[in-house]
Amino acid sequence: QLQNKILILTICAAGIGGTFQYGYNISIINAPASYIQMFMNNTWLERTGVPLESNVILLLWSFTVSAYPLGGLTGAVVAGPMAIMLGRKVSLLLNNVFVIIAASLSGFSRMAKSFEMIMLSRFFTGVNAGVSMNIQPMYLAESAPKKLRGAVALTSASFTALGLVLGQVVGLRELLGGEESWPFLLASNVVPALIQLTALPWFPESPRYLLIDRGDKESCISALQRLRGTSDLSAELEEMLAEQAAVKGQRAKNPWELFQNPAMRWQLVSIIVLSSAMQLCGNDSMYFYAAYVFQEAGIPEDKIPYVVIGTGSCELITSVTCNMIIDYAGRRPLLLGGYIFMAGWAIVFMVALSQQTQISWMPYLSMACIFAYILSFGIGPAGVTGVLPTEVFDQMSRPAAYMICGSLLWFNLFLVGTAFPFIVQSLAHFCYVPFLVVCVCTALYVGFFLPETKGKSFLEISEEFKKQNFKTKTHAGFYKGPEEIKTTTL
Repeated sequence: QLQNKILILTICAAGIGGTFQYGYNISIINAPASYIQMFMNNTWLERTGVPLESNVILLLWSFTVSAYPLGGLTGAVVAGPMAIMLGRKVSLLLNNVFVIIAASLSGFSRMAKSFEMIMLSRFFTGVNAGVSMNIQPMYLAESAPKKLRGAVALTSASFTALGLVLGQVVGLRELLGGEESWPFLLASNVVPALIQLTALPWFPESPRYLLIDRGDKESCISALQRLRGTSDLSAELEEMLAEQAAVKGQRAKNPWELFQNPAMRWQLVSIIVLSSAMQLCGNDSMYFYAAYVFQEAGIPEDKIPYVVIGTGSCELITSVTCNMIIDYAGRRPLLLGGYIFMAGWAIVFMVALSQQTQISWMPYLSMACIFAYILSFGIGPAGVTGVLPTEVFDQMSRPAAYMICGSLLWFNLFLVGTAFPFIVQSLAHFCYVPFLVVCVCTALYVGFFLPETKGKSFLEISEEFKKQNFKTKTHAGFYKGPEEIKTTTL
């Protein structure tokens, strides 16, 4: 059982300074929002003698909030070259530098009387999250045995949800969410970083990276032995050597090369559809609505933060459940079920919102919808989306695929964050119509086009996609025209 312990500890060491930070930093900014806005106003007043107008404060605040996804986008772009040049593990360790810079900036912002430091700190926090969201699932899926690959890579989603909940808890007024302690709350993200810096160096690098990228067979075998113990490694090693032979002589690909390669067409379309849908399905906007709906349901103002913790816990419970069942149920059923249920709940939620004032029990239905929507998101889309790029791309294309995935994820997070208030303004109760359309379209795509990857080796999965990518060729005979045109349209 020792080798399972090593694998479990590797997962924890990678997770605590990895995707945990993404969830944690999304939720800690909510509690001190009003205090930080007051701080901006007072600082400006001290500097110029003139208070800020309310719309300018709002603008500065939205800059502060959007610095996070902007940093995430930067992190997603640098993650690919980092993973290739430094390796998966060293990249995760080095990534903590960004958090330490961010924590110093936000921790001393009040002493320095500078709200610009908070904006800068959110940018660096974003860079850290962008890197870890890409490299952690890659590192874990490459280190896991085939039969546990889904569950191990999915722990990334569980750590995100754990970060969300802990961020909500630490942000309570009784802990660090008070007016006096908000700089400490924003700087508290340095603790997980320090834990990772002390723990992760003791664990092995990804065996696949060592063998296929570095060509270092001895290190690969010793990493495998540490992760698997004494069990027979010959079958797994043989599979890796076959993959090494398949990519022999190739170098790591750039993102634009994936777009030009017809053999990657369906893999690319799949991750583009699923990564975009993950942010455009409206799950994060549910958190935006949570406080308002709970207020309408008659929950006292001062108790709302505690109920909001319930929504975060929902995501945590489902992602842990999803962890247990992904390698039995498979990827497709979880994605399909998640998006179909979300589409259903979106309809109920819009009906409930429109009848909120007419029917006395409607606020409770909206409340149930919020929980149900977040649960449906947690059961499939939240975790499976992050696992897929590892499974459907080979070793040389994987970092580039994660760069595309991560960039889309952060860009769409920024897009939804910016556009959602305007969507609410213009569509009122029907603000979930765009999200409903996204959920239905994604469910259709998964149902018709996405092959199952459960329990298959990376080579078997690429064979399956090869069939899909070159289906058209067999019918076309030797007429090459449309094939050429097709590749340029991507």
